[in-house]
Amino acid sequence: MEGGKPNLPLVYQAVQALYHDPDPAGKERASVWLGELQRSMYAWEISDQLLQLKQDVESCYFAAQTMKMKIQTSFYELPPETHTALRDSLLSHIQNLKDLSPIIVTQLALAIADLALQMASWKGCVQTLIEKYSNDVSSMPFLIEILTVLPEEVHSRSLRIGANRRTEIIEDLAYYSTTVVTLLMTCAEKSGHDEKMLIKVFRCLGSWFNLGVLDNNFMANNQLLMILFQVLQRDETSTNLHEAASDCVCSALYAIENVAVHMPLAMQLFQGVLSLETAYHMAVAREDLDKVLNYCRIFTELCETFLEMTVRTPGLGMGDLRILELLLICAGHPQYEVVEISFNFWYRLGEHLYKMNDPALHRVFKPYIQRLLHSLARHCQLDADHEGVPEDTDDFGEFRMRVSDLVKDVIFLVGSMECFSQLYSTLKEGNPPWEVTEAVLFIMASIAKSIDPFLFVTVNCLPLPLLVPSENNPTLTEVLEQIVLLPETVHLAVRYTSIELVGEMSEVIDRNPCMLDPVLNFLMKGLREKPLASVAAKAIHNICSVCRDHMAQHFQGLLNIARLLDSFALSTDAAVGLLKGTALVLARLPLEKIAECLNDLCAVQVMALRKLLAQDSSSGKSSDPTVWLDRLAVIFRHTNPIVENGQTHPCQKVIQEIWPVLSETLNAHQNDNRIVERCCRCLRFAVRCVGKGSASLLQPLVTQMVSVYQVYPHSCFLYLGSILVDEYGMEEGCRQGLLDMLQVRLKHTSILQSHVDRLQTSYIYRSPVTLVNSSIIVHIIQCAIASTTLDHRDANCSVMKFIRDLIHTGVTNDHEDDFEVRKRLIGQVMEQHGQQLVTQLINTCCFCLPPYTLPDVAEVLWEIMVFDRPTFCRWLETALKGLPKETAGGALTVTHKQLTDFHKQVTSAEECKQVCWAIREFTRLYR
Repeated sequence: MEGGKPNLPLVYQAVQALYHDPDPAGKERASVWLGELQRSMYAWEISDQLLQLKQDVESCYFAAQTMKMKIQTSFYELPPETHTALRDSLLSHIQNLKDLSPIIVTQLALAIADLALQMASWKGCVQTLIEKYSNDVSSMPFLIEILTVLPEEVHSRSLRIGANRRTEIIEDLAYYSTTVVTLLMTCAEKSGHDEKMLIKVFRCLGSWFNLGVLDNNFMANNQLLMILFQVLQRDETSTNLHEAASDCVCSALYAIENVAVHMPLAMQLFQGVLSLETAYHMAVAREDLDKVLNYCRIFTELCETFLEMTVRTPGLGMGDLRILELLLICAGHPQYEVVEISFNFWYRLGEHLYKMNDPALHRVFKPYIQRLLHSLARHCQLDADHEGVPEDTDDFGEFRMRVSDLVKDVIFLVGSMECFSQLYSTLKEGNPPWEVTEAVLFIMASIAKSIDPFLFVTVNCLPLPLLVPSENNPTLTEVLEQIVLLPETVHLAVRYTSIELVGEMSEVIDRNPCMLDPVLNFLMKGLREKPLASVAAKAIHNICSVCRDHMAQHFQGLLNIARLLDSFALSTDAAVGLLKGTALVLARLPLEKIAECLNDLCAVQVMALRKLLAQDSSSGKSSDPTVWLDRLAVIFRHTNPIVENGQTHPCQKVIQEIWPVLSETLNAHQNDNRIVERCCRCLRFAVRCVGKGSASLLQPLVTQMVSVYQVYPHSCFLYLGSILVDEYGMEEGCRQGLLDMLQVRLKHTSILQSHVDRLQTSYIYRSPVTLVNSSIIVHIIQCAIASTTLDHRDANCSVMKFIRDLIHTGVTNDHEDDFEVRKRLIGQVMEQHGQQLVTQLINTCCFCLPPYTLPDVAEVLWEIMVFDRPTFCRWLETALKGLPKETAGGALTVTHKQLTDFHKQVTSAEECKQVCWAIREFTRLYR
């Protein structure tokens, strides 16, 4: 901190301000100042002094939290000789402050645990702690707290202790695990009616289960397991204790996922969970939803754990299908939150059975899925007094969406057509209430797309089902015919879901084009009604996407809708979707009609943009053109007619005529990133639409981009620039102009902002020699190397792709005339920057980048190695020698053998994925 070490009264004053200052600005100033203190070296001593003073809860909490944070993130600041004193100080603090506040005890317990994991000289910490505190009843709560968080912190992302130290710790904890369980057993027996202590015991046991170090045989015969299930069976167990016991059982079940290896414990848990059915029914009878949810979590975890055995030996041993019955009992609970807990299991069951593809096995599980679907349909029912359309953004709406996803995943076990027919038949029987009808239609909409439309052939527009129709097996067209005849008097929610169903049956409509007219008439009625407009627009969009050829005859009708788009009460997405559907159909019209029709389709948006520009210039105020730009963008994006070589693109003339208004809009809003982004997006799709036919736009477009970019360096210009390079980089006359654009971009952006993106990558593909031979290549390479540390998925991927592709141009002998030139130029680049690049990549893998980026890094290293393997071997050796061999706590990070093994694995790799595997394993030593 500036100005040296702060005095304690000042720190105390800041803490008081943080918690008690009524002025938000005062709180903010205190927060900033205390944050700086926490990052400074003085934080160690200040925290220790505050904990010794024990003035109040706030100052002690701040100090305990600071101490934990410093140990987690800045342990390297302390010299090794201070570690023992720090440990003794923390143990003293937790003992002195054990009665002040549970959250302070937790923070100090975390600090002690994190210290133990990093401090290599503290051997057998579990044994030390148990010997020191287990005989003192008043110390037991914080001792168990430390023993709870210790296994939890082993895999903490905040601690970069490395795989070697982590393995050493896990072996140590496994060795002392029976001692810990014995201590917990003693506590449980002595706790009597002390519920808080029993909760701590179960939390601690669950933590050790999660680490996976408990001995099977020891635990299978341990009284603690029996106490756990007794607590869950007792009707009078409190909510908090019930939850702690449930969490512990779930942790135990998760820990034995490889059942065959944990057989003794697996059998005990299996029988224990099956014994909870009666307790579940009692919780239902008492309307105790918390306990019901806990039981359902346990039943679901049991099914997840024994999934493999259930599908491989259904009905035998621990493939006992009673566990599915438990889940179906839960599915019968009136609250949808209960059945929702089991969704992941049903999804995994479906996935397993789909992969195994055994019809006999499918028949075994089919009745269970049928019962599940029946329950789901019931849970999807809206309240009988519900008014209006179904909401899709509230909790219940989101639940219905998850039901829809699950139904799609498991429907193959029942058969889409059979299920669809059965559901429809239930609507024809009697006169079900509207909410039942709506829920059935909702489930039908979920499976409509999975029905094979080729089950039906069409002759003179009469469907001939390959399945024999009957009362219980209606044809798909019969369903459609009945839906489009629904009277407008039915409940609005039924009409809404019917429209959704029609949209999902677009494949059926495509096979039965005689249904198109009645379907479109039905949807147009919905489009004119405010509550139904958006869902009807989405259905029309779906039909346009699937029935493009059949919809061509209806293009004029679509155009009329597009012209009147704002007279319908549509959401933004629905309006854009309608235009997308219209553009998809437009692309199927005869080429000679496309230009005129595209012009008509764009006219409304272009007129609106011109009107806004005129208003802005007369009033001096700026209007928002994003709606119209988004609509133009979607039209350009999806108008993709098939144009033969030599033919003039039908959209070329239209886009050239629209360019001036886009250019004016861009100029008028050049300081507004959001609008400039929309303009660039619109132009990007326009260029992609016409391809080289838009060459006449290149010079004015690049000129305007460079002009605006020099004042307002919007990142979207870079992406648009990459599209221009993609389209015109091979054109000799365009290269210099595009290179000038790249040069301007590099001058006006700082190194970290200008992480290498698609612009340079596109250049590598289209004109590598021009780029590598230019004066800016050194700046680009330095920028790329500096940017390899970016912890941002897209940015990092872009950087790695650029470096990889750049080096690859010197590797690929594609029989082009300039290969030798490329190879020589890349050789010069690598000679100058190769060692720095390899060292940087190895360091960023070990210390900066998340694991998902490693495949991209591996591809770069692979390309460097393919380009010059002997030199790469030396560069890699130098990079590895520079890595630290020990952690801040004195633990061994990497052995000499591990370094040499990694070097050998990488340098002898015969394909890129071997490099990736080697890096993935090696970097675990530093995480």
